Amino acid sequence: MKRVYLLLLALLVLLGVPFSAEASSFGDRVEGLTEVTGVRVSSSQDRTRIVVDAKAPVSYRTLVLKDPGRIVVDIENAWLSPKVTKELSVTSPFVSRARIAQFNPSTVRVVVETTVGKDNYKVFPLKGGAVPGRVVMDFGSVGPSSAGATIALPDVKPAPQKKPQPKPETRPQTKPEAKPQPKPEVKPQPTEVEQTAEQTASDTPSQSPAQSEADAGIEAITGLAGRTITIDAGHGGNDSGAIGPTGVTEKSVTLRVALALQKLLTSEGATVYMTRTTDTEVSPKGANASDIEELQARCDVANQHNSDIFVSIHMDSFTNGAAKGTTGYYYALGSKRSRDLADKIRSGVIDQIGTSSRGTQSCNFYVVKHTDMPATLVEVAFISNPSEEKLLSSEEGAAKAAQGIADGIADFFG
Repeated sequence: MKRVYLLLLALLVLLGVPFSAEASSFGDRVEGLTEVTGVRVSSSQDRTRIVVDAKAPVSYRTLVLKDPGRIVVDIENAWLSPKVTKELSVTSPFVSRARIAQFNPSTVRVVVETTVGKDNYKVFPLKGGAVPGRVVMDFGSVGPSSAGATIALPDVKPAPQKKPQPKPETRPQTKPEAKPQPKPEVKPQPTEVEQTAEQTASDTPSQSPAQSEADAGIEAITGLAGRTITIDAGHGGNDSGAIGPTGVTEKSVTLRVALALQKLLTSEGATVYMTRTTDTEVSPKGANASDIEELQARCDVANQHNSDIFVSIHMDSFTNGAAKGTTGYYYALGSKRSRDLADKIRSGVIDQIGTSSRGTQSCNFYVVKHTDMPATLVEVAFISNPSEEKLLSSEEGAAKAAQGIADGIADFFG
């Protein structure tokens, strides 16, 4: 019996060693690498855009491969989050398939199967805004110079579809390349580096100056340029909201997060309306307003400005200090868009501050019921939980929460 016990003990130890070694080695493998957190695809009549999001600016190189025709972007010194879907859903005349994977320990590779010629795709970085690092891949009409031009697709047999390409008179060199050399354009360097990160970055300004960068760069990537968003910092004035174990008030945390979020969204080109920007009530009646009058005043800000979305920021609380996590709420009888908004913002917050998920739930809260657009109320974390109170009362924690909400909004409009 003793021998059996010893054998079992030895077996458990042996089984435990590889597990602990693997767990510790993961941190070693990704140390110094930038995490790739997501990939988004959008398509219109004249262009397909693929955007890779990373937690910091990244460098990359572009390769051209053939049989089948592929554009490959290798993102260097990066690791791919397991949350990212590796096979991308694409419905487009320009892209037949797209996928992303960890190519080697320090390289994330994006492979796009496409038949467009070299003048009809572009890869460039976009820095700043809600997502610190982005690599953008355009296929089709890649800028104002090609707007309205017929895209050179080798699969397209009718000759007239290639003739209109001389239209962009500002780039006469496109004429001979598009017509007689659709195939040789890919052949000269099928497996070599075509562009470095620096080259693609220097090419970007030639697309257009400020307006093109704002319109084609921000609006098509995040969908935020031109959007009108109302942000509601919960409570305020005489209404402190919930109070944490060390005395931190909900109204102070929600305002800090809301102000940080305002900066992120406006930097992306959105128009942002705030229900409050200081420690005050929203209703013109101030402290004399009834609860309903105060809540309706918050809805009025969004409704009167015809906002595209309404986001109300709150902190949860419970008598048991162990309660924790993030919850997204939407009006039970509202639109599916409200549920989608609530779900994406909840996910974005969790990704940034590492709280546990309490799900996306329906509710009958006044502010999401009486707004005329997709609306959500997000309970960022539990102020009654000592660790979550400490996190959200810090500048870093509030900034991360704002980043998470911004990421969720970007995904909603993306």
